[in-house]
Amino acid sequence: QVQLVESGGGLVQAGGSLRLSCAASRRAFSEHAVGWFRQTPEQDREFVATISRSGGSTVYADSVKGRFTVSRDKDKNMAYLQMNRLEPEDTGIYYCTSKRTILTMPPLVQAGSYDNWGQGTQVTVSS
Repeated sequence: QVQLVESGGGLVQAGGSLRLSCAASRRAFSEHAVGWFRQTPEQDREFVATISRSGGSTVYADSVKGRFTVSRDKDKNMAYLQMNRLEPEDTGIYYCTSKRTILTMPPLVQAGSYDNWGQGTQVTVSS
């Protein structure tokens, strides 16, 4: 089991940027694919982005493509979500999640595919 803790959320104006961080409790995190999801009161957890175990493959939701960048630092057991040109529609609670995978596993875009979840961090984008 890997514990995940997100940070970096906050209130930002439309067009601004935030960088979310996800800190993992164990080095085993390096063998995990990492995903970012977001949730609002009106919608279940929505896929935002994922990065493979190796860090060499990333997938984004269409709504954030070109604005968000997912990355990881295996030496620090960290993952990040850089969010630029934020829009009010990006408002929500953002969750970091992970799952131990094999190197050849395809990208995981379903929330049910993941095992470990952080507590979430609130992102609010004002218009």
